[in-house]
Amino acid sequence: MAKVAVLLAPGFEEAEAIITIDILRRMNIEVDTLACAESRAVVSYHQIPMVADGTLAEHSETLYDAVVLPGGPQGSVNLAANKDVIRFISAHDAAGKLICPICSAAARVLGGNDLLKGRRYVCSGDLFETVKDGKYVDAPVVEDGNLLSGKGLGHAFDFALTLSARLLNDEEAVRDHADHIYYAW
Repeated sequence: MAKVAVLLAPGFEEAEAIITIDILRRMNIEVDTLACAESRAVVSYHQIPMVADGTLAEHSETLYDAVVLPGGPQGSVNLAANKDVIRFISAHDAAGKLICPICSAAARVLGGNDLLKGRRYVCSGDLFETVKDGKYVDAPVVEDGNLLSGKGLGHAFDFALTLSARLLNDEEAVRDHADHIYYAW
């Protein structure tokens, strides 16, 4: 069974995190929510308290199939400034595991720490203008090697469904499931 770490720093964008967690778990993909703080308790961008499954420190040596990085103005800044987060992402990237930022996380966390390595990515707003080591593509979800990035909250379902399909190596099963829960507005 595929296993995913969702990194939650104070100020994370709660809907990006929860939609992704929900879809992955619906597809029977194991998810560990990891607080990137001393405590498992993390407060989101809109001041919603959440208790993570564990802390990054407790799972720093665990190798997951994918690492999800929710955005959020303060959440992505906090992820980007955390040296343990950068080490964790770097280890997973070196092992060829999926690195999955959404919204501001691609630009701030990966771009801000030279972790894009020339790969194509998407992020929210005009944050791409400050990124030097990646190639911005304006699309809902962008895949390049083991990097899978999502534009932002409005595309969180596309991001989570794409990630599920890659982890399961079965797009048809994910599309079938999506027919029951995902409807265009």
